[in-house]
Amino acid sequence: MIRANRLVRSRSLAVLIILLCLPYFSSATDSSAKKPAPKRSLAQQISAILSQPELARAHWGIEVADLPTGKVIYELNQDQLFLPASNAKLFTTAAALAVASPDYRFHTTVETTGKIDESGRLQGDLVIVGRGDPNISGRVMPYQLKTERIAPHTQVLEELATQLVQKGIKAVEGDVIGDDTYYSPERYGESWGQDDLQWIDGAPVSALSFNDNVIFLDIQPGQAPGDKALITQETNTDYYEFDNRIVTSAAGIVHKVGIHRDPGSKKVMLWGTIPIGDKGMKEALAIDDPAQYTAQLFRQILQEHGITVAGKVQARHGDIAQFFDRPLPPAQTAAIPGQPTPEAPTPTVLAEHISLPLIEDVRVTNKTSQNLHAEMDLRLVGKLDGMTPSFEGGAAAIKQFLLQAGLTADEFTFLDGSGLSRRDLVTPAAVIQLLLYASRQPWGAAYKESLPVSGVDGSLAERFLNTPAGGLIHAKTGSLSHVNALSGYGETKTGGQFVFSILCNNHDLPPGRVLSAIDSIVQLLVNQGRPRK
Repeated sequence: MIRANRLVRSRSLAVLIILLCLPYFSSATDSSAKKPAPKRSLAQQISAILSQPELARAHWGIEVADLPTGKVIYELNQDQLFLPASNAKLFTTAAALAVASPDYRFHTTVETTGKIDESGRLQGDLVIVGRGDPNISGRVMPYQLKTERIAPHTQVLEELATQLVQKGIKAVEGDVIGDDTYYSPERYGESWGQDDLQWIDGAPVSALSFNDNVIFLDIQPGQAPGDKALITQETNTDYYEFDNRIVTSAAGIVHKVGIHRDPGSKKVMLWGTIPIGDKGMKEALAIDDPAQYTAQLFRQILQEHGITVAGKVQARHGDIAQFFDRPLPPAQTAAIPGQPTPEAPTPTVLAEHISLPLIEDVRVTNKTSQNLHAEMDLRLVGKLDGMTPSFEGGAAAIKQFLLQAGLTADEFTFLDGSGLSRRDLVTPAAVIQLLLYASRQPWGAAYKESLPVSGVDGSLAERFLNTPAGGLIHAKTGSLSHVNALSGYGETKTGGQFVFSILCNNHDLPPGRVLSAIDSIVQLLVNQGRPRK
């Protein structure tokens, strides 16, 4: 009995001890549950974004480096080749600033080899000579936060016509000629899509360009259902013939309009419906022959300024063989642009327009991702670097520049200046090397400033709004079908500086989904502490 009672008392004591300890164990368990999870590394956080099933199917290439030291912070597929889309403009504009300098200016002249008599009659042709100025247009310069245009976009041509009037010219007996022989007559880049060529993104390249080589159309509904739509041009010419088959429909119906022009054709067909009360639509149609169009418009402006023109309009293009290392017949050899024959009379310059410094156009090119301007930069680099002012010559000059900047030949292939080509390729590591190199050049600060700023201007004006990354990113966007990219300079919240390149290829998602992932990665970078040196 005594042993039994002791056993009972022992068991009771053990139970009492356990009961007294339960609050402690419970508190310890709760305390453990409330401990914050270990902070994930940058690599883990980026992996969590990219491992989402719809994003994981795409091909991602990323490299991030500390700007002061060049030390790599993060990398993924950094040595693999990707379509860069408009990130190609980073390379073109850097080369333009390096080869031409930020202060380079374009000269557009009106010339003649004819004689001007005492009555102000020019006995000969009047030639407007283009030398690659991308901004003979209504664009407001310098660029401030957004692109602004003042119709009818003819200010520069009006200025040239006024100079002719001041010279006392009252009549032109010859033709008005648009001369774009300063650059090769290649209009389009290799592997550009045919469906791009009638729009502003695929506008043809010419040393004599006007208004980004597009015609702006304004399409408005008629007065009643069944009426044809009203089509007007901001710059009124008869360069294109419009076959208008757009019909005004009843109110409340969504407008649906198609536009088509065959390459090389001057006939534009428009069809579809636009409802009563619709706010209308504006379209920018590419000009097929910019030099001819500019000459035609200039002839019209001359007459409006009281200068009569007896002759017709012509375009003067170079012979494409002159721009390559090919043997030419003796009769043609001396006709290469910039090498006048002894027999050719020296033209008299009657009027001249000098552009703003090149850096102002680089800002437009990068902020708005303007394809034509990048292509003209490519030609400029080829011409000034002793190559040829052609796509091939420009690409060779840019390759030479990039090799000097520390890139290797197997890291990039560029067949145009804008990134519209589907045959351009580059590695994220090559982008980083370019950005690091540019940051150490005399023109590096201006180059960085030319890039869109997050939540502020250009193609990043609507991205990173109301986030810590707003105002801290200077980067170039890029987009093609199945391609998105963002590369440039960034700053962390604590003042660290970094460079980054994020390239995404082979996705079949709405672009907004991919942009959201890219922006999430950039915000992770901004939220990092100062990178360790």
